[in-house]
This record gives sequence, structure tokens and C-alpha cells, in this order.
Amino acid sequence: MSPCERLFAFLNHQAVDKRPALPITMMWAADLVGVPYHDYATKATVMAAAQIEVARRFGADHVSVISDPATEAADCGATIFYPPEAPPAIDEGQALLAEPGRLSTLARPDPHRPGSRMANRIAAVRLLRQEIGATHAIEGWVEGPCAESADLRGINSLMLDFYDDPDFVRQLIDFVIGMELAYAAAQVEAGADYIGIGDAAASLVSRDLYDRFIWPAEKRLIDGIHSMGARVRLHICGNITHLLDALPRLGADLIDLDYPVDLATAREKLGPNQVIAGNLHPVQVVKLGPPAAITAALAKCERAGGPWWAIGAGCEIPRGTPPENFRALTGYALRT
Repeated sequence: MSPCERLFAFLNHQAVDKRPALPITMMWAADLVGVPYHDYATKATVMAAAQIEVARRFGADHVSVISDPATEAADCGATIFYPPEAPPAIDEGQALLAEPGRLSTLARPDPHRPGSRMANRIAAVRLLRQEIGATHAIEGWVEGPCAESADLRGINSLMLDFYDDPDFVRQLIDFVIGMELAYAAAQVEAGADYIGIGDAAASLVSRDLYDRFIWPAEKRLIDGIHSMGARVRLHICGNITHLLDALPRLGADLIDLDYPVDLATAREKLGPNQVIAGNLHPVQVVKLGPPAAITAALAKCERAGGPWWAIGAGCEIPRGTPPENFRALTGYALRT
């Protein structure tokens, strides 16, 4: 089976030759090919070349255009720092929506605008489709409703808004969902097979707030992407144990689990057929290894995750992870 055939058969609960390996690589990919991270995050040709190198040398079943959470916010007009060797970062002290009234004047950015960060990511998808799309799954990426709302408003302000100004939060989330659906559609049109949704900030809210504000928005986003003919990977960093039993109803094709979540508990709450990935500690296990410890940890995940568990770390493969450790992760698929 090709990597793409393997992944989508797996998502369809069909027999595969080995489990898919779906590691998230960003800074690790840039370092592998010796490029500054600024170039990786802002130049489609650089990102595509690095992702292809990771997939071909180490056996990952996909390539991805995730780079940082600031892409959409940048195109909305937020103040962004661009360090040469770290991901672009949002200046929360100068949050774009520090004044909530500005939302009513904010225009959703055109994802195809020449020179924009969204257009750069779309170009990376197109390059990956041309160069490796015949064999490997191509993952697009958008920010989730809670994460992007926090990017535009500031995480601390947003957390207060849930209580102080819920109507504003709903309006902000509506803005975000419209923007992300247009962005996802542009990536699918360019050749993305599935879209990753990064909604890390959702792990910080209570179950009550999640049910009232975030779950309905994630559902709208997932349903919208499915209507485009693409699959969905939901990635919420952090401890989401309190949210687990709400997630199956979202209909995401794949749910990532970070290391603070007990995998056996997750399987119980998510049900036997939800496809999941994870959840090794990215630093303590994946980076520090050794390879034998990674293999042992993956075997434990396999026992807890059951037949519909895919190989991955809890989050991004950290910079400085030895190649032999990364190979132990992706190569575990060959043992099963």
C-alpha cells in the first residue's frame, strides 16, 4: 500500500499493511534540511522540500503544512514577531482585538491574496500535491475556533469574555469559522486530502464553556470541511480528559491525544471506533529516548489504543530529537 492508501483505508476502518505514522514535524523538519525556521514558515518552496525529505527518509505517511498559529492572525492585521530560528509569534500585548468594538470593522482576509501568509500555505499544499501527492497524504491546517479567537483577542481577555461578554465571544467565533472555512476550502482546492484543526486553547476552558461555545463551533468547522470532500484531524494540545466524551459527536476522522491524557481512559470515553493518534511525551520520551524506550512506549499505546490507534507523539517532534529516535517512532509501524 502507498502511504496515502494506507492512511485513508485506516480512517475507513479497513485492513492495512501497517499502522499509519503521523508525526507532526515543523522545526525538526527545518533543521533536517538546514534552513532557518523563518524561511520554513514563510516560504512555500522551503516547507514543501523539508516535508518531502522527512516523509521519504523516515517513512512518515503524510506531509503537512502546519508551521505556527499566527498565519490567519497575520493576514487579519495582527502584530507578529518573526524570529529567525523560532515560529512566528503573536504579540498579545498588542492584540488585534484588544478593543472588542474593532471586530465589527474587521474584514475576513482573502486566503488567495498575493504575498499573504495564507496564500503561502496554499502554495505549499499545491507544491506537495505536485511532488508527492501521488503517494503521500497531504495535510492542510487551520486554527480552531477557540485558538484563533485567542490569537485575535488575547488568551487572557478571551477567558474573561466568556463570562463578561458572551455575545462578543459568539460574534468573534462566527468571524473565525467563516474565515477558517474559506481557508480550508482554498487548501482543499489546492490538493489537501485532509485538514488539521489546531485548537489548543480549548483545553483551557471548562466543560461547561466548551459545550456552550467551542463544541458547536468545532462541529460547524468539521462538518464544513467534510462537505468539501476532505477529512479532518482534530489536534487539541494539553489535558482534555474533561472533554473526551464530547469529542466523538464532532465526527472528526482522527483525534490527536497529547501526553497528559491517559490513552486507556480516552479509548473508553471516545468509543472503540474513533481513530486516534498519540500520545508519547514529545520531550521525555521522543527527544530523550533512547529508541528502545520509544518502542516500549508505543507498544503500551498500542495496547491501550486498540486497532484504530495511529502512531504519533503527543504534539510536535521537538527540535534536537535524534534521527534514530524519530526513526524508532515512524519505524514502529513495521513491527505491527
